[in-house]
Amino acid sequence: MLPENITAIVSRNERWSGEAASEPYEAGWAREAIFFVRALKQPVGPPAKAWVEISPDGMHWLREGTEFELPGERDGLAAARLTRFGNWLRIAARFENGAECTVLVTLHLKA
Repeated sequence: MLPENITAIVSRNERWSGEAASEPYEAGWAREAIFFVRALKQPVGPPAKAWVEISPDGMHWLREGTEFELPGERDGLAAARLTRFGNWLRIAARFENGAECTVLVTLHLKA
């Protein structure tokens, strides 16, 4: 039997600044998850810090512990890998001093 896989686009062509987050995704069936973040335009300012968040209900969020830096150049990529998580996933970021980035965020899940 082949493993079940899915790729979901959770943020497309969104300009992130200040505090931002991707759309939540229900992923409780999956064993593994990878978030990919691509900068669609040249980011303004220093790269933002981002982190994975988990939720029991898709409305109330807490940090899972995985943190990473968003891409610092156009077409740059960043990724976060997860193997133990609950049902709902998203990524969030905080941009300092007017920094911003236009992103494409995909979530790759494997059963």
